[in-house]
Amino acid sequence: MKYLIVGLGNIGSEYENTRHNIGFKVLDALAEASNTVFTDRRYGAIAEIKIKGRTLVLLKPSTYMNLSGNAVRYWMQQEKIEADKMLVVVDDLSLPFGTLRLRPQGSDAGHNGLKDIVRVLGNDVYPRLRFGIGNDFPRGGQIDYVLGEFTTQQSELLPERLQIACDIIKSFCLAGITLTMNQYNKK
Repeated sequence: MKYLIVGLGNIGSEYENTRHNIGFKVLDALAEASNTVFTDRRYGAIAEIKIKGRTLVLLKPSTYMNLSGNAVRYWMQQEKIEADKMLVVVDDLSLPFGTLRLRPQGSDAGHNGLKDIVRVLGNDVYPRLRFGIGNDFPRGGQIDYVLGEFTTQQSELLPERLQIACDIIKSFCLAGITLTMNQYNKK
């Protein structure tokens, strides 16, 4: 069985450690734990890991956040993966820092990466893992906040939260979305 795990973010060193790139960070942690490296391919960087008979195709789109849909559609078609076997990892302003929520579908909640995926796929019926980045910014400061780096305190907590995100992804692929939501969304 094959899964497409998409981490949303922006390419380029200026975005590398920003809150908006948490999707990339989660996939980097997943690949690193499996001693796998990403290779640049069409529409993104790709890595492949195997877990208990399942193949996880990890995608970090190179299309920038606002055009993520093109990369998602291409790799879904290339790897012949249905939407229910795809998981999009995305930052979420509405959740406190480090909070993780797995959902089978849902609105884009104003997130431009999700909005573009919905536009390209024609629906919002695909699983997503929302990684809370908090919303501690003044009115009108949203863009600077999401494109800013984590605080010192957040950076200290990040490795543990990344590990849990990786555990959720593995559980999604091995146990399914319902059991995984029941186990992790309560925490």
